[in-house]
Amino acid sequence: MRIEYDRENDVAYVYLAGHIGPGEAASQVPVEGEGLRGDVILDLDADGFLLGVEVIGASRVLRPGLLAQARDISGDDDSA
Repeated sequence: MRIEYDRENDVAYVYLAGHIGPGEAASQVPVEGEGLRGDVILDLDADGFLLGVEVIGASRVLRPGLLAQARDISGDDDSA
């Protein structure tokens, strides 16, 4: 598992698969829940296996210590 964080846009991605190739995430499932302070989207492959989790508004959802350990991808064009 690895985490990348775009501080400029406050978006984090938690990789559960080693590498996610182009088009490998066949579907995206938004997570809804009372009290959720950001947007969470699950990326699934064609067989329904969870590849990763995108967190929009990450600083409101993930603990600061976790974000501090994440790879900062602010300004990168080749993320995810």
